[in-house]
Amino acid sequence: MNTSLATAAPRRRGPTLTRAEIHEFFARLRELDPEPSTELEYTTPFELLVAVILSAQATDVGVNKATRRLYPVANTPQAILDLGEDALRRHIATIGLFNAKARNVIAACRILVEQHGGEVPRDRTALEALPGVGRKTANVVLNTVFGEPAIAVDTHIFRVANRTGLAPGKDVRAVEDRLMRVVPDEFLLGAHHWLILHGRYTCKARKPDCPACVVRDLCRFKDKTPGGLEPG
Repeated sequence: MNTSLATAAPRRRGPTLTRAEIHEFFARLRELDPEPSTELEYTTPFELLVAVILSAQATDVGVNKATRRLYPVANTPQAILDLGEDALRRHIATIGLFNAKARNVIAACRILVEQHGGEVPRDRTALEALPGVGRKTANVVLNTVFGEPAIAVDTHIFRVANRTGLAPGKDVRAVEDRLMRVVPDEFLLGAHHWLILHGRYTCKARKPDCPACVVRDLCRFKDKTPGGLEPG
């Protein structure tokens, strides 16, 4: 581990991280990955929007496999409307809930064409009005495409926020609101991606890889998996 990553952390002061610890938490994640990004493959705002709609209860790997087949054929709202729901369904049939998702994507494309000139709107209300788009999806699009300081709390971020003491909350909205209050401004744009990647690959649900975790000495999780020495 780099010396800067092994800097001694402030003393623990209860079940949640202190302001100084939160800054250190994100500073370490940033040092490991200075420019975090989504693992969904896309080249346009619309492609990302569709990918995020398809990603509900599905893996990014599975979504990417489907969109690699879909996007060369149709990657704009009008092109997908021209493709039709039946053909769209066949392209995404490997993804869970593909019937409902095909209906939502078609309905969303129709609204984009009729109300937004075929463009993805940079507006939360307009995004959440699209079928298949909730607050989490809107946050992903606003953050990833438009550079807005939004955090989409999925199961990974919810787990990391509660387990580490970073931003405990009883539901995803409570965690989102708390994260938006406690994450320092300099880390807000990347926070969503740092936290989701940390939860996906290190702070895993069943067996977190605590020995390899760069924030383990800051983390409040009582049942850390053994191995290695805590810095400081």
